Amino acid sequence: MNYQKLRLPAGLYFVGTPIGAARDITLRALDVLASAEVIAAEDTRSLRHLLDIHGIPLEGRRVLAYHDHSGAGARAKLLDALAEGRSVAYASEAGMPLIADPGYELSKAAAEAGYMVTTAPGPSAALTALTLAGLPTDAFFFAGFLPNTRSARKTRLEALRDVPGTLVFYESPKRVAETLSDMSAVLGGSRPAALCRELTKKFEEIRRGTLDSIGASVADTAVRGEIVLLVDRARSEPVKETDIEQSLRDALESHSVKDAADLVARMHGVPRRPVYQMALKLGKR
Repeated sequence: MNYQKLRLPAGLYFVGTPIGAARDITLRALDVLASAEVIAAEDTRSLRHLLDIHGIPLEGRRVLAYHDHSGAGARAKLLDALAEGRSVAYASEAGMPLIADPGYELSKAAAEAGYMVTTAPGPSAALTALTLAGLPTDAFFFAGFLPNTRSARKTRLEALRDVPGTLVFYESPKRVAETLSDMSAVLGGSRPAALCRELTKKFEEIRRGTLDSIGASVADTAVRGEIVLLVDRARSEPVKETDIEQSLRDALESHSVKDAADLVARMHGVPRRPVYQMALKLGKR
């Protein structure tokens, strides 16, 4: 028995659950699940199985279903429990609640009603993939699931093309080949990327390469399991000095040295000072 039975203050507790290996759950998450007066789950069978693995008895408690299709009725039951001064624990099927999983409307409603809302944090597939992908982690953008249709998917990718950070997506194994093809077309096939599959599970796999090479590796092969796709940010090509000089020559025909330098520096996205120095030299010729 690795949990403690606690007297939890009334409130809503979002519980992070393992994305694969059952032992990745935290001790505090086990304490909350063992102690909450009301338990809700995105998938009730998965949560009951997790409780069985860790020896947590329900002791007469029901596990209420709360997911995308359960509607306002299920949310109302949980809010009623909070109104009665009970402690309510909610767990998504895997990972952190609300991260591409249900829970947002419940969290919002509980907070707006003045109830305590807190979390027993745990694993996240997005963050786990970022640690393994070999791509920059100084800035990243979690984009969740892309649209199902090709046209809508490409439109969404267009909007994300210039985000200055690593892009993180969840994807279905049934659509991953089409999605990689669309990513290559919209974002550029030479972009570094990674396909992370079945994280923390027995058949964990990380494919690193470019969008083109990873796309080719799955084009004729059935891919199974939970998938996270990561794509590096767009990289600007270095600006050639000859290009800056030509732009300055063109700008100096109708602008002052100062205005030409300002215009060209903005045009090429480079520091103004060296451009101004070059403009001064060209202006004296």
